[in-house]
Amino acid sequence: MSEFKGLTAAVTGAGSGIGLATAKMLADGGATVFGLDIAEGGLAGVGQWIQCDVSDDASVEAAFAKISQLDILINSAAISAVGNVEANPSDEWNKVMNINVVGIVRTARYSLPLLRKSKCASIVNVCSVAATAGIPKRALYSSTKGAVLSLTMAMANDYVAEGIRVNCVNPGTADTPWVQRLLAQAADPEAERKALEARQPLGRLVSADEVARALCYLASPLQGSTTATSLAVDGGMQGLRIPR
Repeated sequence: MSEFKGLTAAVTGAGSGIGLATAKMLADGGATVFGLDIAEGGLAGVGQWIQCDVSDDASVEAAFAKISQLDILINSAAISAVGNVEANPSDEWNKVMNINVVGIVRTARYSLPLLRKSKCASIVNVCSVAATAGIPKRALYSSTKGAVLSLTMAMANDYVAEGIRVNCVNPGTADTPWVQRLLAQAADPEAERKALEARQPLGRLVSADEVARALCYLASPLQGSTTATSLAVDGGMQGLRIPR
């Protein structure tokens, strides 16, 4: 992954999980990495942490004001929600939409002046298989990821003439601290984990590193002809129908 040598990347949600795994891979490949997150998490020794709350305009603007060069933006920051349309109050809908969807709008808006100066500008959004497959009790979360998928395609069209590529990765359920926290809230965490593993045809959860490799692949300047693409890393969940 030496193709990232000399490039600068910003990764949101970089303190843990998929964001942290991606920040590490980019840094290992030679990139200078800025990790944008509310807390530093595991970023020490990986990249420069910039405190940033993607739900707040002023916070995002201030974060990108600290970056003078940018070639790659990875949008990984997101939160989850559980329940059908009757379960989540309107305030929660507003909160999750604000972070998962409008958060990407904010980071794109404030990064674009920097990306326009790059010869290999790339934005990669972390979407989800929830954008394309009906998943039980994920109405709110799925809605946000459906919006991320549509937003990715719209952005790719809007900026292709400027040489800015925009893609997304659709992970299945990944074995991250976020999912581990959700499992801990279940009445039977072990049974819930087995159910999550079983719904992915490969029979296991996706790893954060697997998703990070896909994000880095799409971000790489070696993929200069890849834009408006959604790449599934979901254990076959979207494309396969396994006989029972």
